[in-house]
Amino acid sequence: MRHDTIRQPADMEQHQGKNVPVFAALDLGTNNCRLLIARPSVYPIGVEYGIKVIDSFSRIVRLGEGLSASNRLLPDAMHRTLAALKTCQKKVERLQVPFARYVATEACRQADNSEEFLALVKNETGLEIETISNEEEAKLAFLGCSSLLLPQSEHALVFDIGGGSTEFLWVKRDNMAPPELLCDHRIIDWLSLNQGVMNLSEKFGGTAFSEMYFDELVGHLVKTLRAFDRKNKISEAAAAGCVQLLSTSGTLTTLAAIHLGLPHYERSRVDGISFELDDLRDAAQSILAMRPSERSANACIGPERSDYIVSGCAIFEAICTLWPIAKITVADRGVREGVIISLMHEYMRGTM
Repeated sequence: MRHDTIRQPADMEQHQGKNVPVFAALDLGTNNCRLLIARPSVYPIGVEYGIKVIDSFSRIVRLGEGLSASNRLLPDAMHRTLAALKTCQKKVERLQVPFARYVATEACRQADNSEEFLALVKNETGLEIETISNEEEAKLAFLGCSSLLLPQSEHALVFDIGGGSTEFLWVKRDNMAPPELLCDHRIIDWLSLNQGVMNLSEKFGGTAFSEMYFDELVGHLVKTLRAFDRKNKISEAAAAGCVQLLSTSGTLTTLAAIHLGLPHYERSRVDGISFELDDLRDAAQSILAMRPSERSANACIGPERSDYIVSGCAIFEAICTLWPIAKITVADRGVREGVIISLMHEYMRGTM
């Protein structure tokens, strides 16, 4: 649900003597809780939907921990998530954000007690979080990174490896699309697999997920994706050299940081950068060769990601096996940015 109940002058940021609207987006995923507060980078808002970040928040909460076995959100996971959401609520309240949308994805789609949990969240924080469909999640993630599409690419294969699901979008550029579509391309087809880094890791060994299952998992995922590939003739288009591979996944931002040898993660060094696919595959192999303690100690992985990074690498390897495209563009942006852009669009049209 969109919230527009607070409309004091403080709700608008001053920009060249004009009041500029401020927007907030919250993405509650299976593994992460992310908040973004931003305003348009250009005002009045035109066809270009650039954003300027005012504040942000990201915390690994593991809301979906144990979900694959119980079909329920567990007490510890809900407690961690609620604590993070209270931090988000304070940021939104401090900035008196007038236009916001808060969404939840796979963990809340699957859990039998998700409505109970979201009611608790509303009671404790005032944040009204809506659970969105796989399709809307995929489209919002794409909208958030669509500015990274290369003009020379006829098609794009966009994927988002999440905690509880992995989304794929097959996109064709459409330079004749009207501005109200927010971007100059169209989505031909999409696929959502209810397989992400957390539930796959739990299925194939839990926190003790080992490289001994790696090849088995890659083979399983390749078989699962073949129907989507054949239906859209993606491999044929890729072989012709007219497909851009674009990722909005935390797994890929981590691999990029490992490849670059960063002492700690730096968004500016990764977001929007194109890498050789083989370089990131090599980074994945280096992670596989690490001991669990080494993954945990690596500042670009950390203890909160170390349990699940191997399953993320397996999903990525399946994608590389099926679609060996030379380069990949890595985005550190996704659903949050997509929500912000869609809110700006609604504001411009006067539908909020």
